[in-house]
Amino acid sequence: MATVDAFLAAVTDDQRAALEQLRAVIKAAAPEAVEGLGYGVPAFKYLGRPLVSYGAAKSHCAFYVQSPAVMEAHAHLVEGYDTSKGTIRFQADQPLPADLVTTLVRARMAETEASKKRV
Repeated sequence: MATVDAFLAAVTDDQRAALEQLRAVIKAAAPEAVEGLGYGVPAFKYLGRPLVSYGAAKSHCAFYVQSPAVMEAHAHLVEGYDTSKGTIRFQADQPLPADLVTTLVRARMAETEASKKRV
C-alpha cells in the first residue's frame, strides 16, 4: 500500500469517513506538516520529524498522538476515551471532536519545535 488514499480505500466505509474527517482536522491544524505513510499508516511529519498518525483496526479507529507527554498533559481532555501512552482509540461512528484533535496536534507541534531547538 503505497499511498494514504490506498490505505483509506482499504478500510470500511464508516472507518474511511471517520479517518478522512480526522485527516482534514489534522491538515487544518498543521497546514505545514507533510503527509505520507509511516509504519504502514497515514502519518504527518513536521520539521522533518514524526508529528501524528492515524489508522484503523477491525474494531476501532486510532489517532496516534505519538507522545506520552502530550497525552499526560492533556489527560483531562482524553478522559473517557480508550487511550494508551500515545494513542486514542475511537469508534468510527463516534469520531473525535475537532477541537480535541486540534489541541493535541498543536501540542505535538510545540513539542517538536522545542525538541528541534535543543538539538
